[in-house]
Amino acid sequence: MTAKPTGHYTLKPDGLYLQFDRLFHAPIEEVWYALTNPNAMRAWIGTYTGRPETGGVRFQMTFEGDGAEWQNVSILECAPPHRFLADSGPAPTGIRVFAHLREAAGMTTLTFGQRLSNTADAATMGPGWDYYLDRLMAAKAGRPLPDWETYYPAFADHYKGLHVPAETHG
Repeated sequence: MTAKPTGHYTLKPDGLYLQFDRLFHAPIEEVWYALTNPNAMRAWIGTYTGRPETGGVRFQMTFEGDGAEWQNVSILECAPPHRFLADSGPAPTGIRVFAHLREAAGMTTLTFGQRLSNTADAATMGPGWDYYLDRLMAAKAGRPLPDWETYYPAFADHYKGLHVPAETHG
């Protein structure tokens, strides 16, 4: 697989998101498991402790280097195996992410997004999420994990050049 930048902006009622899509040759339950099980997550991004059904967990991005900090995450919505919405950190500087999954013909589409407070953040967030989502795909398929150097700074210009969609009123 040749890495390429895939993120684009989308407007939602609560703000501007950087959004990504990935297609898995797997049932929706398997992709959901890889996204939400703390042991499965270790293969591509990190892990968490706690019980999601309580509405909160502590998450650590273990691939961010030695000493990655644990973050408190609030789970705002969780509808297995179709979608989740979560916040990490205090508003307005905190991070909000969502994942939506759809299955058809034995394949699952993951749509993932992170809300932006500033479009300048896309130059680092975009390559980061392309990297992590490609790691998820590689881990799920049993392929070697990609190298960060392939993504950053190579993808930064793509994200700096994205056009912010105009709001529509209807």
